[in-house]
Amino acid sequence: MILIKPKISTYFSLGLVVLALLAGLVFILRDFAYKGSFGLWFYLISAPLITLVLLMLLVKLLAGYRFIAAGNNQIAVRLPLRGYEKTYPLKDILAWEEETILANKKEFKQLTIAFSDKQSISISNHEHESYGKFISYLQKKATKKQVKNKKA
Repeated sequence: MILIKPKISTYFSLGLVVLALLAGLVFILRDFAYKGSFGLWFYLISAPLITLVLLMLLVKLLAGYRFIAAGNNQIAVRLPLRGYEKTYPLKDILAWEEETILANKKEFKQLTIAFSDKQSISISNHEHESYGKFISYLQKKATKKQVKNKKA
């Protein structure tokens, strides 16, 4: 049984960034309320900008929090924040594709699997553990459903 779960290090580092942004937002709003050290334009631009970045990071953290188990010719998907849990037999896979992107001399990989009930899941090698084992499992069990990448 292969268990794919979020990497603690990734969520810890993103959590620290969220806390730093939240502290910065509180500092800016407190400064505006009590001192007004900067001009009004600074507060009108910085507070919404920090809030937007903070919300985008929180959505990224919460949307990517998923657990996937693979084995016995089935894939079990559990999204605890949505309360979603479903087990798919391998025959319910419509297609799967692995994308590889090279950036800053690092290789980023993302796997997308589409199921017959119009659901899909995506996992990446930098955010989830046991990514390589899961790819090997799919290559053994669902080779015919792999979408081959065409290089331009």
